[in-house]
Amino acid sequence: MGVRPPSGGTDDEPASVEFGIAAVDARLRDVELSFPAEREEVVATLGEVRVPYDVDGNDVRLGRLIAELDRERFESRQELLNELHPQFERYREQRSGGVMGQLRALLPF
Repeated sequence: MGVRPPSGGTDDEPASVEFGIAAVDARLRDVELSFPAEREEVVATLGEVRVPYDVDGNDVRLGRLIAELDRERFESRQELLNELHPQFERYREQRSGGVMGQLRALLPF
């Protein structure tokens, strides 16, 4: 997912903030990892990378999320992203500030 940060009153076009699987996808483009890939290989390549899981920039070590997956092998980059998506959603829900925190994250003020 990606969200535009607040502009702070300037007319400059802000860059988007990547978090969740969008951030993982960006990291995957920067590393040498070919698919199919075993879970251990993915963790060895990406395990120490910290990935934001929400718009506030809170992050998690990617190896932790991958280790919690039931899959031992990923046939494609997309399959890995599809498996990680619910992990990020659960992580976000468990660590969010509740409904009010989620509403605040959506509002521009």
